[in-house]
Amino acid sequence: MPPVPDLKALEAAATWYVQLNDGSTDETRTRAWQAWLTSSPQHEAAWARLERFQRQWAMMPQEAALSSLDAAKAQRRDVLKIVAMLLAVGSSSWLAAEHVPYRSMLAEHRTNIRQRRSLRLDDGSQLELNADTALDIHFDSTQRLIHLHRGEILVQTARDPDQRPFIVHTQDGSVRALGTRFCVRQLDEHTRVGVEQAAVEIRPYEHSDQPLCLEAGQQVTFDRDEVDAIEGLPAASTAWVKGMLSVDDWRLGDFIEELGRYRAGVLRCASSVEGLRISGAFRIDDTETVLENLSKTLPVKVRFLTRYWVSVEPA
Repeated sequence: MPPVPDLKALEAAATWYVQLNDGSTDETRTRAWQAWLTSSPQHEAAWARLERFQRQWAMMPQEAALSSLDAAKAQRRDVLKIVAMLLAVGSSSWLAAEHVPYRSMLAEHRTNIRQRRSLRLDDGSQLELNADTALDIHFDSTQRLIHLHRGEILVQTARDPDQRPFIVHTQDGSVRALGTRFCVRQLDEHTRVGVEQAAVEIRPYEHSDQPLCLEAGQQVTFDRDEVDAIEGLPAASTAWVKGMLSVDDWRLGDFIEELGRYRAGVLRCASSVEGLRISGAFRIDDTETVLENLSKTLPVKVRFLTRYWVSVEPA
């Protein structure tokens, strides 16, 4: 039975992997890697495990896999940590690892917690990325795919001369555009979809043979197993595109949780004031001011324990 590689061997294998895929050709480096590889059964076992993961990475969208390799040199420290983690969990854990943070960290397109982006796709479609979003794009001759790993996007599809379907994949299922403008948000345990124009077709992974058609003015939440009841799409649900959070009679607890998406650190709301109601339009690029002004309209006080630890409490 081959030896089980230890952490030192796994980290060394990950380091060699990054160095050998940095885009340069270096025979001296290659010979050094070969010498390292054959110098110990632990090294050979670590490299064999890495190769197994590389074959499994091939199941990812091609652009995502290539992006990960091309980014290795620029993001060396992060990639080393992620590769070492993947190697450590063992190849039998691949399916469980599908949704671990590495997919988001290696995504082709990402925004940080205080950033939004606009993307014009090759087919003319438009993507708006909310804060803390990660996705990969895969267009080929038969389909147009968006793999949303984290966060939220607003999609405006363009007509395609080749009539390729436009599909957004999340961890819970797929959302197929039917000539439309729609929003998809990947939450911790489910996906939320809202349609502004035309319609979309939703297929949870466990029931892909039972699609649901969602029409303009509707939204729904679903996970891999089931789809919740259809609801009306709230007004200004995509106000974030213009840097605003618009709420109408929200629970304060829900408002604080949503506001927390747009600032670093911990933002907490005391249970005794979670049920207070709040309405209005708030700038998500200036959460400090939003928090400071809460006490002017609600019986609460906001305590800044540090810049990154804020608590909303009863006044």
